[in-house]
Amino acid sequence: MSKLIERIHEKPFLLAPMAGISDIAFRRFMSELGASVVTTELVSANGLQYKSERTRKLMKICEEEKPVGIQIFGETLDALGYAASECELLGADFVDLNFGCPVNKVVKKGAGSAVLKDLNQLTKILKVVRSAVTIPVTIKVRTGWTHEHRNAPEVCKIAFNEGIEWVAIHGRSRAQAYNGKADWDYITMTKAESPLPVIGNGDLTSAKLCIKRLEESKCDAVMIGRGALKNPWIFQESLNLMGKKNIKVERDILPLILRLKSLYQEHFDERIAMLQIKKFSSWFSSGFPGSAQFRKTLFSTKDQDELWSKIVEYFESCKEHIQKDTSDENFLMGGHG
Repeated sequence: MSKLIERIHEKPFLLAPMAGISDIAFRRFMSELGASVVTTELVSANGLQYKSERTRKLMKICEEEKPVGIQIFGETLDALGYAASECELLGADFVDLNFGCPVNKVVKKGAGSAVLKDLNQLTKILKVVRSAVTIPVTIKVRTGWTHEHRNAPEVCKIAFNEGIEWVAIHGRSRAQAYNGKADWDYITMTKAESPLPVIGNGDLTSAKLCIKRLEESKCDAVMIGRGALKNPWIFQESLNLMGKKNIKVERDILPLILRLKSLYQEHFDERIAMLQIKKFSSWFSSGFPGSAQFRKTLFSTKDQDELWSKIVEYFESCKEHIQKDTSDENFLMGGHG
């Protein structure tokens, strides 16, 4: 058993890669709060091959967040092979191939979840990427292109034959995009048939639900995305419920915002740092009194000192309240696989 598989069995709660969110600062933040493995947002293999500086920046990783994977997507074999080798050179612990992204600009080129329509092409990609690196290769997929053409069990068998480390399955088809509910029955069936580790993903909004899905599906681990944006303690709480840890969780948002701010200031310029803090403050406010007005205030405030003052003032006032569960609301339904 590889060290990476041992890691997810020991701490089976992973942070999902999310476009525009899973940057180096947020990944470090989530690692500190109990995420066992983190992955970058999706990186264009074509952009990397064409020397895009913006693409290269998305691949920035550091020791403090390890183990960390770099997720790549693309439609040409040579670009994907090159990108994978670059991931290894940069010090990634694994390469993750994105076969889940449903966004039109990605799938119309034959990348992301479009690969699920052509398993011969998927096999070729796995062979090329696996031969390009010595580090583990993982894949993230959807249940299939459409409900009628779901093929995750077949994908798992191909992945096993090509030496892939694990398959993470988002429980929706590409046709669903982010509508409806993730199909955990299908994930459970796929895990039962799979010859290699399976990680379940989709609609994990609370620690109790993480444990329920993990136990019922018999998956090797689960991958948490949007749930961590409303509840940054979800990894610690999940580990506590599972009996893996006994972490005292102080549900006070303000110290977390302060820590996140310091991480963004370490890795980004002030403009990007404050833009990201606006986003996370908005998400963290969900379920607290006056959150709608707070969000409006956040995005209408231009002065950075004034903005930070309003953030501190709001979350200080939240200490007197219990955050309500807003799991049933459609929240950030888009932007990742």
